[in-house]
Amino acid sequence: MRLVETLEDLRKALAGLSRPVGLVPTMGYLHAGHLSLVQRARQECNSVVVSIYVNPSQFGPQEDLNKYPRNLSRDLEMLSAENVDLVWTPGDTVMYPPGYQTWITVEQVTQPLEGAFRPTHFRGVSTVVAKLFNAVQPQKAYFGQKDAQQAVVIRTMSRDLGFPIGIVVCPIVREPDGLAMSSRNVYLKPDERQAAVVLSRGLFKARENFEAGERESSRLRQIVVDTIATQSLVKVQYVSCADPQTLQELEGQVEHALISLAVTVGKTRLIDNVIV
Repeated sequence: MRLVETLEDLRKALAGLSRPVGLVPTMGYLHAGHLSLVQRARQECNSVVVSIYVNPSQFGPQEDLNKYPRNLSRDLEMLSAENVDLVWTPGDTVMYPPGYQTWITVEQVTQPLEGAFRPTHFRGVSTVVAKLFNAVQPQKAYFGQKDAQQAVVIRTMSRDLGFPIGIVVCPIVREPDGLAMSSRNVYLKPDERQAAVVLSRGLFKARENFEAGERESSRLRQIVVDTIATQSLVKVQYVSCADPQTLQELEGQVEHALISLAVTVGKTRLIDNVIV
């Protein structure tokens, strides 16, 4: 496994890789969810590239950029064990050199859900992912379903800008008790960690009701809200039942939907979703 930091070294290293190349963009502090993306890329591609970069432009001014968990040596051990070919760890001056002023804005699909609470987030995501795509020029790129809106935004951006890259969205990986794996789970205190299970419990209950015949969007949302309300440590920011492609909120009877949520558990913000 080769480790590079600069664009020049990245390009030299890429020249020696066999195609197709699969890219797994990450912000590090890896867990089994990230590794599932690496494993999928390993199955489908001749070469696997992983980027590790905590992207400042996708954090708001009151968010957790400075305390976001980092452990590069641990990440590299985990990636080496997965037979990754190349790891790129650019610094801020590589990604955003002095005088940087070019940004990518995806319009409608960034407005609801996360976009309503984090208005600058997806500008940062779209820009950094476009830069990763341009630098690595992979044939496939791998993302997790836990960040459902991000996946829709990246698919839209990739289509609109004509990137010849297959966007592969992989299933959520969960802890044994159902909590979606997230680098931010490390922030949770023991009682908060226990309370956080209510997120998946509410989503799974809504899915079970859907599978049993419940089609009313407002009822599906309310099932999640009511389940979360059983835990006083968990505060809802939103519960959504939306079209999985457009992310527009659905009303009345639904046949297919993304049920998603964002909450705070203590000081930690968590998201999760299911597709029905």
